[in-house]
Amino acid sequence: MRIIWILLVAAVLASAGCASTGGGASGNMASSSGGASKDGVEAAIAAAEAANSEAATMGGLWRDTDKVIQEAKAAASKGDLDTAMKLAKKAESHGKMATQQAHSQMNAKPWLY
Repeated sequence: MRIIWILLVAAVLASAGCASTGGGASGNMASSSGGASKDGVEAAIAAAEAANSEAATMGGLWRDTDKVIQEAKAAASKGDLDTAMKLAKKAESHGKMATQQAHSQMNAKPWLY
């Protein structure tokens, strides 16, 4: 669990660092208007996978999160970095919400009226 948090923090820091560089002519930025970088997308996908695996360890894996991660990877491989970033952030959010849901329902019991 500690490794997951370390990976998550590293991914967030890498993503924040990539967002603050401002692009430039380094060739690392996409040609689309959003300007998501390849490194930022990879970090976002890694963060999504970390959040999803944490949810899986708690037994609260959501049905479509793996599909969204795969779609993000496919979009990144096609060069559509903005779509890949959007999907990776969506998947990370789903992973975090799944973890919260699993935690909140950890001790749930049937109601007896």
